[in-house]
Amino acid sequence: MGEDRCAMSKSVPKGNQQMINKTAIISGITGQDGAYLAQLLLNHDYTVIGLYREKFPINTFGLSYLEIKDRITLLPFDLLDKEAIVDLFNMYQPSEFYNLAAQSSVYQSFKSPIATFEFNTISVFNLLETIKVVDPNIRFYQASSSEMFGRVNDLPITEDSILHPLSPYAISKAAAHFTCIHYRESYHMHVSCGILFNHESYLRQSNFFVKKIISESIRISKRKQDTLWVGNIDIKRDFGFAPNYVQAMFLMMQQQNASDYLICSGQSTTLRAIIYYIFSKLGIPETACQVSNELYRPSEIEDMFGDNTKAKLELNWQYNLTIFETLDLLLEEELKNDI
Repeated sequence: MGEDRCAMSKSVPKGNQQMINKTAIISGITGQDGAYLAQLLLNHDYTVIGLYREKFPINTFGLSYLEIKDRITLLPFDLLDKEAIVDLFNMYQPSEFYNLAAQSSVYQSFKSPIATFEFNTISVFNLLETIKVVDPNIRFYQASSSEMFGRVNDLPITEDSILHPLSPYAISKAAAHFTCIHYRESYHMHVSCGILFNHESYLRQSNFFVKKIISESIRISKRKQDTLWVGNIDIKRDFGFAPNYVQAMFLMMQQQNASDYLICSGQSTTLRAIIYYIFSKLGIPETACQVSNELYRPSEIEDMFGDNTKAKLELNWQYNLTIFETLDLLLEEELKNDI
C-alpha cells in the first residue's frame, strides 16, 4: 500500500546510470498522462521532448503543477504531417516515442466521427512508417484504450479478449491498435500497446467523469452549486490512479521484447457508488444527484473490468489500490488545491 501512495508525490525515484543521455518524445504531453510520464522520465535522466497539437492553445497546467515545465522542450506539432515527423526524428534522434496524442473524448467522437478516426489512425501510421525508415530501433509506445473491447461477454477482460467497439473513438483506437501489432509482427519493431482502463488524477481534464464528480461535489458542499447532473450512472467501470499507470508505460519500453498489456485495477464499480461515496465524504444528500436523459450516450458498455496479471508478472508492475482508496487520494488533493 505504501508504494502505491508514494506515486502521488511530486518526486519519483531516480533511475540507474544506464538511463543517462536517452531522449524520449511524448506526443500529447499536456494531458494528465503526459505530465506524469514526463516527470518519471526526467527523474530517470531522460531528455524529454513534448509535442502538443499545432493551432491549439497549449495548456501547461499539469507540467507547471509538477514543476517540470522548464525542463522540457515543448513543440507545437501536427502528427498528420509525415515530413515534419521525419525532420523531428532526424533532429532529436529519440530512443523512445510515447504516443499519447488522440482525440480522446468518447462523447465528442459521436459528434465528429470522421475527424476522430482520421487523427487517431493516420497519426499512428505516420509515426510507425517514419520509425521503420529513419531508425527501426526506436521503441514505440501506443496508448490503446479499454473502450476497444466494447460489448464483452466474458469478464474479466484479458489481452486476448475479442474487440467489439461501441463508439467512433473506440473504433479508431482499435484500428490504431492493430496497426501497431502489424508493424511489430511484420517489421520486428519494438512496438508496445498499453491498453489502459479508466485512470484518474488531480490533473485530469474537467470533462472526464470522476474529475467532474469531485469538483462539482465540492462546489455543492460549499453551496456554490445545487445539483450534480449526470447520465447513466448504473454502468460499471474499472478505475485506477494515473501516476501508477504511467509507470507501466515506462516499464513496457524497458522490456527486451515488445508486447501488449492491460493496465487496470482488476475491479469494477458503478458510477452511482462513486458519486454516493464522494457525497458521503462531503456531507451531501444523495438527492443532489439528478439524472438527465440528454447526457446519455447513443450506446453504452454496461460493465467492464480487466485482468492485470500479465503486467504484474512480466513488467513487475505493482498496483494494489481500490477505487475508493483512489477516490480518497483524489478528493484529498482536490480539496488541498481548491481555493
